[in-house]
Amino acid sequence: MNNVKPADRLGCVQEYYFSRKLKEVARLNAEGCDIISLAIGSPDMPPSQQTVETLCAVSRDVHAHGYQPTMGTPELRKAMTDFYAKWYGVTLDPQAEVQPLIGSKEGILHITLAFVNPGDEVLVPDPGYPTYTSLSKILGAKIVNYNLCEDNGWQPDFDALEAMDLSRVKLMWTNYPNMPTGGNARMETYERLVDFAHRHGIVVVNDNPYSFILNEHPISLLQVPGAKDCCIELNSMSKAFNMPGWRVGMCASNATFISWILKIKSNIDSGTFRGIQLAAAEALTTNDAAWHREFNIEVYRRRRQIAEQIMSCLGCQYDPAQVGMFLWGRIPDKYDDVEMLTERVLHEARVFLTPGFIFGENGKRYIRISLCANDEKMAEALHRIEALVW
Repeated sequence: MNNVKPADRLGCVQEYYFSRKLKEVARLNAEGCDIISLAIGSPDMPPSQQTVETLCAVSRDVHAHGYQPTMGTPELRKAMTDFYAKWYGVTLDPQAEVQPLIGSKEGILHITLAFVNPGDEVLVPDPGYPTYTSLSKILGAKIVNYNLCEDNGWQPDFDALEAMDLSRVKLMWTNYPNMPTGGNARMETYERLVDFAHRHGIVVVNDNPYSFILNEHPISLLQVPGAKDCCIELNSMSKAFNMPGWRVGMCASNATFISWILKIKSNIDSGTFRGIQLAAAEALTTNDAAWHREFNIEVYRRRRQIAEQIMSCLGCQYDPAQVGMFLWGRIPDKYDDVEMLTERVLHEARVFLTPGFIFGENGKRYIRISLCANDEKMAEALHRIEALVW
């Protein structure tokens, strides 16, 4: 077996940062360190009661445990399109213009497989979600980063984009409200993205799982006239519905694009358990404005106030207008690199924060604090960090 080697594609990626770092955190916890994690965006609150009750009820149905259609159940597809109509004012055909996914990360893989040949170029934001880069590399695409800057509200620099050689670009990844920076979605940005996509023959894919978190006015790229012709939007139930482990996402676009994505998906998986699909449909249908305000605005607003105190204690600067389930802040100049700060906080204060370098070159002077810990843990993390001598 000494002659067996891994596929060449493994040489272009590393183990996901959180996969690697959580092993260290687990070891520290086993040694009795009691690490408080403010690193990962995994909501700690439960789904709605109706969602859980629907899952339980369907699970007791002896006929509910067989294979399900890869395109999703009719109930889930209709609930997804009704959700877009209710909250974004976007009309979608439930039979042809929406595709349920086993989470958005799966959708990133399927979209790349459906649109990108080896050697094609993909525009990826810096800073941005690492999966846009890693999956593109695994599939043989060439990454072309475009810069997001704080002084531009973390929006694309369209003058810089127009100056690029775009002849080999097939996809452009965008993510608003932005992760990790918290830069909010802007209709002006969406309008310019649709125009950019039309003129250059590029498919813009907007990843939109954070639009309800600490955000009073959620919007969608698909609200722009003509967007469905050249754009795809990913959405997820992980964040706004407190269902990260359920792995339910969706993509919406024109019927042709959705059919290409389904062709890939149907060769990879065999559909999601019926109980999860019907429970997800229940959540999309019955979680009303009051539910979203309580869980996506009020809870995170309390936690955000504590996160801001942590940032100030660390001497970091942050934009108070940012939205989403993280707080993004620039570290003081006295640190040579961000890990000098995050490693000290981990090993001395026993609080796990995310160093911004994992999101790209433009994140190297930033940290990210997750709001996915209860108020007591957030307060304890602040207490531990305040106890350090800075």
